[in-house]
Amino acid sequence: MNQPATKPSAIKHALTVTRDRDFAAWYQEVISEAEMAEESGVRGCMVIKPWGYGIWERIQQIMDARIKDAGVQNCYFPLFIPLSYFAKEAEHVEGFAKEMAVVTHHRLVGDGKGGLVPDPEARLEEPLVVRPTSETVIGAAMARWIQSWRDLPLLTNQWANVVRWEMRTRMFLRTSEFLWQEGHTAHADREDAMVETLRALEMYRSFSEEVLAMPVIAGEKPENERFPGAVATYSIEAMMQDGKALQAGTSHYLGTAFAEAAGIRYQDREGQQTLCHTTSWGVSTRMIGGVIMTHGDDDGLRVPPAIAPHQIVILPMLREDDGDAALLAYCEDLRAELARLTALGERTRVLLDKRPGKATQKRWGWVKKGMPLILEIGGRDAANGQVSALRRDRLWREDGKVQFVAQSREAFVAAAAAELEDIQRSLHAEATARRDGQIERGVTTLEGLATYFAEGNRYPGWVELGWSRPTGAALDAVVARLKALKLTIRNTPMGAPAPQGTCPFTGEPAVETIYVARSY
Repeated sequence: MNQPATKPSAIKHALTVTRDRDFAAWYQEVISEAEMAEESGVRGCMVIKPWGYGIWERIQQIMDARIKDAGVQNCYFPLFIPLSYFAKEAEHVEGFAKEMAVVTHHRLVGDGKGGLVPDPEARLEEPLVVRPTSETVIGAAMARWIQSWRDLPLLTNQWANVVRWEMRTRMFLRTSEFLWQEGHTAHADREDAMVETLRALEMYRSFSEEVLAMPVIAGEKPENERFPGAVATYSIEAMMQDGKALQAGTSHYLGTAFAEAAGIRYQDREGQQTLCHTTSWGVSTRMIGGVIMTHGDDDGLRVPPAIAPHQIVILPMLREDDGDAALLAYCEDLRAELARLTALGERTRVLLDKRPGKATQKRWGWVKKGMPLILEIGGRDAANGQVSALRRDRLWREDGKVQFVAQSREAFVAAAAAELEDIQRSLHAEATARRDGQIERGVTTLEGLATYFAEGNRYPGWVELGWSRPTGAALDAVVARLKALKLTIRNTPMGAPAPQGTCPFTGEPAVETIYVARSY
């Protein structure tokens, strides 16, 4: 596995588990040590702690601005959806049936043994599904709101929680309850709906690259990976450090099937009643899992400055004596000066950590959290107008010591914004080089594919293949072969040139490129 920030072997890392030794255990330790989330007491659900939720708030704020810039308006729809709404769209309900949490009663009564049970007299006339996604309930609203061509396009989005009863859960990556945004739009025709579908895909691609510093490949999912009931599904796919793929966002062209089920029609310019074409698109707290597995190292999390709740932390080296007041005053003045800077298009977010305790102990806490820039300042530094700065992405010197850079306060302030922007660029460049180095393009046969992903190859990355785009039974046969190897087709990259040669699965001429990988 290509690891970031290669360091001398003598260094004792902040975490007890390295990525190379046990990537899954490392991931869980990063979340715990960075104080991002913890178990909730409900299977598959998590408590998102302030640092983890702060990252989500940053994602939400930046994404929400981009959504609104596209003319999409935020709404909110109920958590509970009548079961009959799902029953109108057979393929959709079949796709989610095994994951649905269902409310059947509205009251509890004592069981005579000191406990509570559902009241048999309080059974609901119609069961309510706890929102797994909102196409059906938003479709019912769209049917009420859209009357004529003048009402189109209708562009809506909601930020909400959803519930999907997952059997195997992992924090941020796959939980029974998670947070997301879901865009839902209605259009007069296929062309306009496809423009919106691909606009949302490009929004996700650029957001991931520019804000999360997480390189992705945007493309169309194969027929078997489509959202239930969709005509076409598009995704952004990111490679994690263990070589597995993470589907980090999706955008769906739904055609007219959902509109027909919900009765979403409009009177066109000729006075005819016409079905709308609809779309849906979304990203979730899964993105945070992607950030962890893309940028984290053996000392913990590394947060891109664009989404860091705080970008710079100032750690005064307090001695609990008369000198502390002057040191704190110096640090507060520095904090205010830094907070007036602009980096990555926003005011710099600076925290003065005045908690009691040794600065070195607090330093390692912030290292594990992934704070982009860490400043340690002692009384002598304050008296001489100095700071000692540590970049989280360049933690170690060649001799194995922590790479603090002592400099004048003026020099640090003058360079701080550029330093944050450089950290953002460096994390993206590092992740891109690692991903590109783990894409294999020399496999041309099924035997070669099986060999490449053999158990001895722990972190194999992805394989790029030519693909004849089989459908129906032929596609089912391919999926079964891949499933036996624990592999999936990720997507067909947008704008990729037509490949040469034949498809290794069908022997027919290849018409497009696909990526095959293990995935989360």
